[in-house]
Amino acid sequence: MSSPTEVVWSFGRITRRDRWRALGMRGATVWFTGLSGSGKSTLAAAVEEHLVANGLAAYRLDGDNVRSGLNEDLGFAPADRDENIRRVAHVARLFADAGVVALAALISPYAEGRRHARALHEEAGLRFVEVYVNTPVEVCALRDPKGLYARALAGEVPGFTGVSDPYEPPAAPELVVGPDTPLAEAVDDVLEALGIPRGNEVCECKVHHLGW
Repeated sequence: MSSPTEVVWSFGRITRRDRWRALGMRGATVWFTGLSGSGKSTLAAAVEEHLVANGLAAYRLDGDNVRSGLNEDLGFAPADRDENIRRVAHVARLFADAGVVALAALISPYAEGRRHARALHEEAGLRFVEVYVNTPVEVCALRDPKGLYARALAGEVPGFTGVSDPYEPPAAPELVVGPDTPLAEAVDDVLEALGIPRGNEVCECKVHHLGW
């Protein structure tokens, strides 16, 4: 295995500015965090749909999706959860650097992992927006779209976040979305947190995006 001193970043023949200018927008990462069943994936998918419909490149990095390939070797022990977040944070940073809005939707239960994801972007000069989907565990358990809460409460799923494993709420997210917020309003709130005014059309949205 190569040591860190043997690994040197390979710079291409174009700059980040060149890529962003070609796309007509700047990249960024929106990090959706919250309990299982809180609505992270639903909100991220709706934001992705809106951005793409308005001519902005976006891609959703859903927790289950990345665990189906890139992170299929990871379990749910604390160390594996940390590694899951570390990998996704690096992928999101690459997307953002390319000029895409990366929409990471993961439980990401530990504050230190989310802090690392933010620092990774900020050190690279990339915008990072943390969205806390603050749905109480009681509501998530009632929704239980995957039947996981029922199994966790029955002791069949060890280390389940919100039941037998802790969730550390963000101390200062850019946006908090409550369980009673209508989806369309939540999408607008995310866009506003990104710096995109509500109700913009395609070209106006791109121009404003470049103004970050």
